[in-house]
Amino acid sequence: MDMKHVEGKKAGHIMMYALSTCGWCKKTKRLLNDLGVEYHYTDVDLLEGKERRKAMAEMEHWNPRGTFPTVVVKGKCIVGYKEDEIKEAVSS
Repeated sequence: MDMKHVEGKKAGHIMMYALSTCGWCKKTKRLLNDLGVEYHYTDVDLLEGKERRKAMAEMEHWNPRGTFPTVVVKGKCIVGYKEDEIKEAVSS
């Protein structure tokens, strides 16, 4: 699966499932960038075939509704743009 890596300070494993056209996904990426943390993400809509199915299956493990953005921070799933929850999860 095509995972993008963003350098930053280590704050535990952070993974984001996003859509390239989603405003809330862009806002979440901007927040993570502003926090200066290392994270990985994939824009699921840019994947095809088996890669897309794999990404959706991984995401739906954390978020059965399959909505975006889905952010997994240190094993905790945050669905949607929730600035305070993301900040708290990253800093804890």
